[in-house]
Amino acid sequence: MPKPKSRSFAVIGLGTFGTTVASELARFGNHVLGIDTVEKNVTRVAETLAEAVIVDGRDEQALREAGLASYDVVVVAIGEELEANILCTMNAKLLGVPTVWVKAMNRTHHRILTKLGADRVIQPEQEIGRHIAQMLHNPLVRDYVSLGNGFHVVDFRVPESLNGKRVESAGFAEEFDLRALGLMRGTEFLSCETGAAELQVDDKLLLLGRRENLRRFADGL
Repeated sequence: MPKPKSRSFAVIGLGTFGTTVASELARFGNHVLGIDTVEKNVTRVAETLAEAVIVDGRDEQALREAGLASYDVVVVAIGEELEANILCTMNAKLLGVPTVWVKAMNRTHHRILTKLGADRVIQPEQEIGRHIAQMLHNPLVRDYVSLGNGFHVVDFRVPESLNGKRVESAGFAEEFDLRALGLMRGTEFLSCETGAAELQVDDKLLLLGRRENLRRFADGL
């Protein structure tokens, strides 16, 4: 498999969230610029990122001089200061950055950022909270990924009630309108394409479907 092409990222706001995003992007081999107004935040990531500078993101000219316009993606990770968050977003768009992701604090803030042209608005605390709640609600759910338009891929732990059943006879498609994508048994991947695979307790079962159907299936286990 070819290695993904690295891109250049600038992260404005080096609190816990911004530092985590910037550090992980750098670990993946990308060129990352970290920006913050607080010296200790910049110093903390200076050896991890390609560049780290003390710049006020509210100042368009300062961002221009920092070379922000040359980056592929800007992540505005400022959390508490609404004005700074909005001005940084505006400046990134004015400088012509192709893709701008922004952290939002609430729904109203989310709507404002969307109208400003942010390409993706994220609310990390809410998203992680929903993720954790789903897994706490049903211990058989190991993890899940939203694909948009109401569709999710969910990683279920196969329970005793499904042990020994073939995929085609488990009723995923007929009863719940779900598609079995595959099974992970230890480090082995088993295809569910023909429906002949036999389920075993503690297999990781990957199911694709709408959220309400996945929930109905999970709640019935």
